[in-house]
Amino acid sequence: GMGEVWRARHRMLTRDAAIKLIKPDVLGRVSGGGSALIQRRFEQEAKATALLRSPHTIGLYDFGVTESGVFYYVMELLDGIDLETLVRKFGPQPAERVVYILRQVCRSLADAHNHGLIHRDIKPTNIFLCRMGNEYDYAKVLDFGLVKVLESNEPQMTGTNATTGTPAYMAPELAMAAPDIDGRTDLYGLGCVAYWLLTGSMVFEEKGSAAMMLAHLQKVPVPPSQRTELNVPESLDRA
Repeated sequence: GMGEVWRARHRMLTRDAAIKLIKPDVLGRVSGGGSALIQRRFEQEAKATALLRSPHTIGLYDFGVTESGVFYYVMELLDGIDLETLVRKFGPQPAERVVYILRQVCRSLADAHNHGLIHRDIKPTNIFLCRMGNEYDYAKVLDFGLVKVLESNEPQMTGTNATTGTPAYMAPELAMAAPDIDGRTDLYGLGCVAYWLLTGSMVFEEKGSAAMMLAHLQKVPVPPSQRTELNVPESLDRA
């Protein structure tokens, strides 16, 4: 929610790219330390992404600050759609395709976790399914803007007892603002994404953020196979 993305072209290479920068109105609503906090969080996103080498994590070309003080970074421009759009346009997906997508996302997350990074906002809109050369259904994980650097000496940027993420895909420990989280938080979110891909529904259908977070804390999900007409293998149901 702190950035906007523009399509751009490199003057020398004539290569298209995507440029993300902080929304001017976001900076305009805060003052003093708040503005510095947003810029530091944005810089953290760029530096964290630059460490990652998985081909299933969006590629970072450059980042910096403009003369007018706007923080930006330049990344690869993807040809495809996010998983939210995929299901809304084409409905629930076959189990085989879902597994193929999930394994690619797991490779991206494994690389991040090995670098001590947790995404903390795994959801369908942050996973892109695209064409790369002659390959289709190539998954890319986007937006490490809410990443937590486990080994960082930086103060906690989200504030005391704050929660980050999206309630429909939020692990219970995030909803409880637990001080110590690890890669399992991302796997929980990915499980919720799998549910969306298989059924076209969220794990819990609650109204309001608070009710949604409580559901993830207290309720037992209905197995995906009971919420779709497509075949879901028992092993995938359990996972």
